[in-house]
Amino acid sequence: MSKLMEHHISKQKQFSPSADRFRSRPWTATFILTGGLVALVLGIGLSVSLGAADIHLLVVWEAIYNFKPDLTQHQIIKELRLPRVLGGAMVGACFAVAGAIMQGMTRNPLADSGLLGLNAGAGLMLALCFAFYPGLPFMYLIMYSFLGAGMGAGLVYGIGSLAKGGLTPVRLVLAGAALSALLSAISEGIALYYKIGQDLAFWYAGGVAGTKWIQLKIMFPWVTAAIVGAIALSRSITMLSLGEDIARGLGQRTQWVKLAGAVIVLILAGAAVAVVGAVGFVGLIIPHLTRKLVGVDYRWIIPCSAVLGSLLVVFADLGARMINPPYETPIGAFIALIGVPFFLYLARKERREL
Repeated sequence: MSKLMEHHISKQKQFSPSADRFRSRPWTATFILTGGLVALVLGIGLSVSLGAADIHLLVVWEAIYNFKPDLTQHQIIKELRLPRVLGGAMVGACFAVAGAIMQGMTRNPLADSGLLGLNAGAGLMLALCFAFYPGLPFMYLIMYSFLGAGMGAGLVYGIGSLAKGGLTPVRLVLAGAALSALLSAISEGIALYYKIGQDLAFWYAGGVAGTKWIQLKIMFPWVTAAIVGAIALSRSITMLSLGEDIARGLGQRTQWVKLAGAVIVLILAGAAVAVVGAVGFVGLIIPHLTRKLVGVDYRWIIPCSAVLGSLLVVFADLGARMINPPYETPIGAFIALIGVPFFLYLARKERREL
């Protein structure tokens, strides 16, 4: 199977002026994984240390390994900053891996959970939960978030497929933008009518402030299982990214691969939105950057995307806190400053290639 795949790639190189994009760069990927993990540990340390009340790194280390509940700084580290930072790292990995899988399976460079209705669908289900089931345990919030993400994605693909000429990347994004606006408007209407706007404000803005240990404990097994599943599926996604006919020729059961990938994406996006809210563009930017660095082999793209996505959200959260202390800038707005120009560039490039 690997020989057939290499043969197809070698043929692509003969006819493609950009044949370098088919090459895998395992040494670069290894460097990104090791260097990224080191940078992530440093970023987590800085993010826990810096804030409205600066705390020395030695105190952070002591609070982790020798926690003293009678010290205020130790309480701040354990109950506020550490779950916030770890939640940000987990959410960044979720959005980045979900975006990588979506782009690989659909061969759509504009695919992202925020652009294709998953985030807005999950947000609508959260609004309904706050309105009709206040005080619902977080475990149920995650389950309803999964359901909402699936509903949003299904509606976007259904609406996009109705267009004359079939489902193109640009039409899919346009359908996603329109449906996301509709679902967000419905969520805001529910918030106004049932007077839960304050409860939903956190999810509208997007941010990791207020993340609790109980949320991380519930989220961790889901996210770990989904990322392990994504890595196990990575070889099949690589073949699917070369084209569905090629994947079938290489012996792949493409429908099962797509179904498994869709379930993984719904778990990752649903869990992330339940914790952090409507943060977009992480799943758009990171997979593109990763492919540029490591090539098209998803056995490298998925783990590298997880590390780089965690780095982006951790440092974005740190930057959002440091712009105007002691006030916080919503992390969703901070990442959008990078994501919107990047999206416009990709959309224009995609339009030229149509």
